[in-house]
Amino acid sequence: MDNFDLRKYLAEGKLFEEPGFEKNKWIYLTQDEKEEFAEEIFGLIDKAYAPINGHPNYKSPADVMGAESDADYMVIDLDDDPEFDAVKMSKSKTAGNKSVGMGHDGSGPAKSAAVNISAKLLQMPGFYAEISGKLLDILKAKGAPIITDEDIIRKVLKGKEITMNDDGTYSRAIDGKIFTKTLMGNPKV
Repeated sequence: MDNFDLRKYLAEGKLFEEPGFEKNKWIYLTQDEKEEFAEEIFGLIDKAYAPINGHPNYKSPADVMGAESDADYMVIDLDDDPEFDAVKMSKSKTAGNKSVGMGHDGSGPAKSAAVNISAKLLQMPGFYAEISGKLLDILKAKGAPIITDEDIIRKVLKGKEITMNDDGTYSRAIDGKIFTKTLMGNPKV
């Protein structure tokens, strides 16, 4: 104990680190942790989706434990502060693990982490997502598989009303608005 340096210990910030959350590693949150960090999770999602007027399923922190409580939340802390920097949300479906969104703190490393984990998961068996907008081109460039087979798309989206397009994309209504989507990944069908 003679070599203990209190100033160094405090400067390293160990006193304020959350126990159990390793830096630079994606981890799944437990139900209790989802509740504890609901505001932080919502903040990351809100930041990421702000350019398109928000995520349709996340209007407030209450949605993390309310309407979206069946989602799994993976988080990562990349920097020196103790807050999470990115979040990845998914839901267990008949066709596998469906990516339903992501969030980040606006920093370059957090945006990259969220996109990279998405691309990596979509290359694994049993993971899939409905993608549109800029993210489609980014994930495509990172090697995420694109599904254009109408039979597979209809099996994966069973129960959803879709209109197939000639290029393998499809259109469907979400919250009363029509969106053109592309199915990506490796769903179980």
